[in-house]
Parts: sequence; C-alpha cells; structure tokens
Amino acid sequence: MKEKRNIPGFTCERARSICIVKILAKLGHFPSRIAEKEAWFLSPLRSETKASFKVSLKLNRWYDHGLGKGGNGLDLIVAIKNFSVKQALEFLEDNCTSFSFQQPILKKRTASKIEVLKIKGIEHQALIQYMAKRKIPVKVAQPYCKEVGFSFSGKEYFAIGLENHLGGWELRNSYFKGSSSPKSYTYIKRKSKTLLITEGMFDFLSLIILAKDLVKASDVIILNSLAFTNKIKSHLSNYENIRLYLDSDSEGDKATAEILKLFKNATDERNSFRNYKDLNEKLMQCKK
Repeated sequence: MKEKRNIPGFTCERARSICIVKILAKLGHFPSRIAEKEAWFLSPLRSETKASFKVSLKLNRWYDHGLGKGGNGLDLIVAIKNFSVKQALEFLEDNCTSFSFQQPILKKRTASKIEVLKIKGIEHQALIQYMAKRKIPVKVAQPYCKEVGFSFSGKEYFAIGLENHLGGWELRNSYFKGSSSPKSYTYIKRKSKTLLITEGMFDFLSLIILAKDLVKASDVIILNSLAFTNKIKSHLSNYENIRLYLDSDSEGDKATAEILKLFKNATDERNSFRNYKDLNEKLMQCKK
C-alpha cells in the first residue's frame, strides 16, 4: 500500500503535485531548451553534454532518457538527494514556500536565457571546493576560467566559467551545468602546429595536470558539446598533428571516428585514459 502521509499537513499526494521545473530550479538546474509541452535539461542524475532529461509540462512528470527511468517530483528528490521518502517530504516541507503547486508558464523565447552579470577571478569557497572535488587546483584553472555571476528567472547564481570563442560561457558548479548564449567551442591559440581537442572544460583542466608540457606547447579546442564537431573542421587543416581526447562512450567514438577518417594526421589519444570515461575521471581516480 502506498504511503499517504509521513508528515502532518504534507502528504505524498501533495508532494507529487509540486512543479518539477521549480524543484530543479531550486536545486540549480535550468532548462537547456523549452518546447510547448516539455522542457529539456542536462540530467541532474549523471554527467552529460546533451540534454536528455525531459520534463512534461502538461503531466508534471520527468524522464531521464539516459537512465531509462522517470517519475514525479517526489521521486526526483529521492533520486537526486538519495533520500528516503520521509527525508524527501521533510525537505519539501522545509522549502515549500520556494515551490509552486501548479505548472509555471514558460516562455519559449526567454525562459532559458542566462544573463551574465559579473566576471572575476575564482574566489568563492564553494567553487574552490567544487574544483578540489574534481581534483583541479585553483592555480591550474585561474588562467583559463573565471568566477561568473549570472541571473536566471529573476535569481542570481555563480559558477566556474570557461569562455567560448564567441563570448558565451560554459558554467559549472556542484548543482548546475549550463551555458550562456552564444554557445560554441573554446579555441586557445598559441601558434602551434599541434592541436589538442577535448570534450569539456574539466577534461581540458585535467589534461593540464596530466600532460602539462604538451598543453603549454599546443593549441587547444574544447568542444563544450560534440554538436560542434563539424564547426571546428575548418581549423583542423592548419595543423600537422591533431590529438583527440574525447570521451570513451558511443558519442565520443562516433566523433573520433569522423575526424580520424577526414584527417590522416589525427590520432586517438584515449588510450591515455583507458578504462576511464574521460580525462577527469582518470585524474580523480589517480589522485585517490
């Protein structure tokens, strides 16, 4: 029999009616894109670069296509926080004034817009601790990344930011994965004939630690999304050596194979982190 009530005045039924978009926003997750009937997020339950976490705005239900599981708002709190149902109800009751019991009106044109407010050196202890958890010292990140203050839906947040070549920012903190417009790849030029290509900012920062001299002597492209694989091809003919450090997954396999087929001077460097999904995962395990 399903539990009807764990906390006086706050039932499971009431918890399930809480707007999932509001729950995600409270936890620092915002939609990557919004359609008429659904909103798409980078999964709050796992790492990914392409949004595959769907929230039905009509049904107020979520589904993570990468995990093949979904549910209601209560289920989501249990999954994200690793709570029991009782703990999830307590969390929701403590934060109930932050949540809405009906679906918000999301405007397709502006709802996902992030506005950058302030850019400075990395100082906030929460961000320093987040990088330490990823085994990235601040002194390694400082030359390339900034502390970025930004607003979304009337609230202000902060994150580690990596600027792309069009002036947009990739933004990361312990609870948020997103980007400001325009989204694109990051291109670091040192007039080298060797080009290193990584998938994300933490892969790049990890590579600095794992192969410092190589990074210092090379140009670098951080894709920020595999969707930009085609966009960077016009640059690749300028290099004598192209070294690929994309993730060890099906999407990384596909993008790597595509570049190797077109450029005979390209090499797949993923043997350098064999048995790991990406460079940062290797770094984190090595540091243990």
